[in-house]
Amino acid sequence: MLYRAMIVEDDPMVSLLNRTFIEKDTRFRVVQTFQDGQSALNWLAQNPADLVVLDVYMPLFTGLELLQALRRRDIPVDAIMVTAANDTATVDQLLKLGAVDYLVKPFTYERFQQALDTFCRHREALAGGAVEQSALDRLFTPEGSGDWQPPKGLQESTLEKIRACLRACPAQGLPSEAISRQTGLSVVTVRRYVNYLVERGEASSTVNYDTGGRPCRLYRFSAR
Repeated sequence: MLYRAMIVEDDPMVSLLNRTFIEKDTRFRVVQTFQDGQSALNWLAQNPADLVVLDVYMPLFTGLELLQALRRRDIPVDAIMVTAANDTATVDQLLKLGAVDYLVKPFTYERFQQALDTFCRHREALAGGAVEQSALDRLFTPEGSGDWQPPKGLQESTLEKIRACLRACPAQGLPSEAISRQTGLSVVTVRRYVNYLVERGEASSTVNYDTGGRPCRLYRFSAR
């Protein structure tokens, strides 16, 4: 799945930073950028998007006003707030309007990536005609929050290294040998970790029979 993202931010430097961070993630494509909410609303009324990365303080039409207008018109786009607005009233309003995550400037790439992951979990959980409990559990108890810890013997830093490799891999996926070369981990270690990610629903695997020899198992990030 390739998600269509747009950026609504009046600061050109922050807009460029947002675009750079989004385009590092192969699950997303930036389709438009705007410097005010009214222009973004006019475009969204005629064009589809999955995600808007949205500032609050902008001229003509604020991010809050834009999100309110989108909800009134039932335009089905999710929002990640990236803003300096951190007063409780504004945060509360935006969360009640369904923002899937909220980043206060300045922010790190790691925190931005976490927001994109939250959006993807949200979309995955709601895909299809019914929602499985396991999908809801992944949505409301993401890794890195609450009491979640990797099972004994697995390291979160190694899991994140493999996640990053899978996020950047081709759409068809990668075999464990290729993941091993890219991460510097042994093939045995890679297989142990990717199998765990498959069990958690973070990754998926398929068998490639078009190898000219023995079939090869390919792994990829499940949000694709």
